[in-house]
Amino acid sequence: MEELDADWLILRIQPDESIRLRFNAKRPGPAMMLESVAMDFKYKDWFKQAPAVGYETLIYDCLIGDPTLFQRADQVEAAWGVVETVLRGWGDATPRHFPNYNAGSEGPSAANDLLARDGRSWRAVK
Repeated sequence: MEELDADWLILRIQPDESIRLRFNAKRPGPAMMLESVAMDFKYKDWFKQAPAVGYETLIYDCLIGDPTLFQRADQVEAAWGVVETVLRGWGDATPRHFPNYNAGSEGPSAANDLLARDGRSWRAVK
């Protein structure tokens, strides 16, 4: 028996926001023949206006007095209290076995090794 292509749900965040569902479908007709097909939704194909950037939304909310996306000062201070504790801990200790990698690269080799243990691999971007 032929091996089927994998099914994929692909979410693209930026710069071309989209969702693609790739799956196997039976070809019309009496024979049992499967083919890999795709369903695509691309934001720019449906909505001609560019989505608002984060700062644009926040400035607009300030102008109309909508506090929904903002935190109170005491929440911000409590969050920074947690973050500062972590930053101090990182500053006082040398990281062990930290899988560092260069910006713009495909990531640390440890990520490939983790998936390879289960016979898996990253999907190439197309």
